[in-house]
Amino acid sequence: MIKGVIFDMDGTVVDVPYDWRRIKEELQTEGKPILSYIQSLEEPERSEKWKILERYEEEATEQATLKEGMREFFYFLEDKGLKKALVTNNSRRNVDFLIKKFNLHFDLVLSREAGLWKPSGAPFRFVLKTLKIQKKACCVIGDSHFDVKAAADAGIQRIFILGSGGKKDLPEGVEIVQTGHELRKRLEQLIEQ
Repeated sequence: MIKGVIFDMDGTVVDVPYDWRRIKEELQTEGKPILSYIQSLEEPERSEKWKILERYEEEATEQATLKEGMREFFYFLEDKGLKKALVTNNSRRNVDFLIKKFNLHFDLVLSREAGLWKPSGAPFRFVLKTLKIQKKACCVIGDSHFDVKAAADAGIQRIFILGSGGKKDLPEGVEIVQTGHELRKRLEQLIEQ
């Protein structure tokens, strides 16, 4: 039985027009994850790269739209009494803007300022401990391989990936759904188990 849901923000709860290829090129990440790459730099380069990333993030956040069916899906979760957590590698400033813009509620929000970043399972383990949810009673809803890796690292086996574009080579057991409406139908089945 599902008691809690861990969400990713960008690409999952909201559509945000990021051009990741362009961002990585400007930051010159050399194929490394962006946050880890920036943190590994010495000053003043580290601060300069943070400013570049934050500029791109803020521009994209301003253009964000709520994913199809997500509002109804949140109502469904609230009606069923499920706990909702948000784990994102985005900044708290952008997260707060989106939560206010779309009038969303989460029982726990972890942004990158917490120092716990995906693809590590550490932020998901923190959520489980804080909200007192067992791994088997939780599911993760994301849109990327970072979400899949973090869930696997935390031992969470129910993983839903929203959308199908570029989602090849996903591990067995990861389910792909297209909309919040599909998520609701699938969770209704899991809640009844």
